[in-house]
Amino acid sequence: MGMSLNAARPKLVTALLLLPAGVFFVFLLLVPLAVVLIFSFGLRAPAGGYMPAFTIENYANLPARGKAFYNTLTLAPLGTLLTALFAFPMAYFLAVRTSPKWRVTMLILVMAPFWTSQLLRYYAWMMILGNKGIPSWLAWMGLTDVRLINTPWAVLIGAVYGFLPLMVPPIYVSLEKLDKRLLEASADLGATPSGTFWQVTLPLALPGVATGSMLVFILLMGDYILPQFLGGGKVFFIGNALVDLFLQSRNWPYGAAVSVALVVIMFVTIFFYMRFVLSKTDTRRAALV
Repeated sequence: MGMSLNAARPKLVTALLLLPAGVFFVFLLLVPLAVVLIFSFGLRAPAGGYMPAFTIENYANLPARGKAFYNTLTLAPLGTLLTALFAFPMAYFLAVRTSPKWRVTMLILVMAPFWTSQLLRYYAWMMILGNKGIPSWLAWMGLTDVRLINTPWAVLIGAVYGFLPLMVPPIYVSLEKLDKRLLEASADLGATPSGTFWQVTLPLALPGVATGSMLVFILLMGDYILPQFLGGGKVFFIGNALVDLFLQSRNWPYGAAVSVALVVIMFVTIFFYMRFVLSKTDTRRAALV
C-alpha cells in the first residue's frame, strides 16, 4: 500500500503542476474557440450581432473576403521570410562574432524597439515612407513619382522592422549552442566557408529559425495595426476584415466564420511547416553524426 502511494505521488505532483496551465488552456483558449465556432453557424440579428441558427451560408460567403485572405496569405509568409533573412546575420554576428562581454548589450539594443509603443513606431514609418520622407529625397535625386506608403512594400518594411526583435533571439539561442568544433572539423575536411554554412551552421540553427518564424507568422496573420497604418486601407489583412465585420457591420456570424477559417489555415500551415523543419533537422543531425 505504501509503495503504491509512493508510485502515485509523482503523478499527483505532475497533475497539480499542470492544473493551472490546463485551466488556462481550457477556459481562455478552447472555450472561446468553441463559442466562435458556434457563432459561425448562426445568422446576423436584424439589429446586428448573433441570432441562433444552423447554416453554412457564412462559410459559403468566404470568397467575398478573398482579397483580405489573398493579402494575408501572401504578405504574411513573405514578411516572415524577409524577417528571417534579416535576422539570421544579426543573430550569427551576436552568437559567433561578438565578444561574450558585449552580447548582452547587443541583445538589449536588438530588443530596444519593443520599449516604445508599436503605434509610435508605425507612425514614424508613416512619416518616413510618406511623401515628405524617402519619396521626397528620391525626387530630389531625380526619381519622381515614387510611392511607398499605402503599398505592399510599406507593409513588408513595417513587418521586418516590427517583428525583427522576435526573430533574432530564437536564432541567437540556437547559434550560441553551436559546437565550434563542428565548424573547425568542417574546415579541416576541406569545406569552404559557404559549404560549412549550408551543411553545418544552417541545419543546426533550423530549430531557432522555425521558432522565430512561427512567432512572426502567427502575429502577422492576425495583425491589424500594421496594414491599417502602412497599408492605409488599400492593403488590408484578415484582421482588418474582422474589425469591420465585428465592430462596424456587426455581422458576428460571418466574422466568426472568417475567424475559424483563419485559425484552420494557420494550424494547417504551421503543422506542415514544423513537420518539414523537424524532418530536415533530424536528417541533417543524422548526417553529421
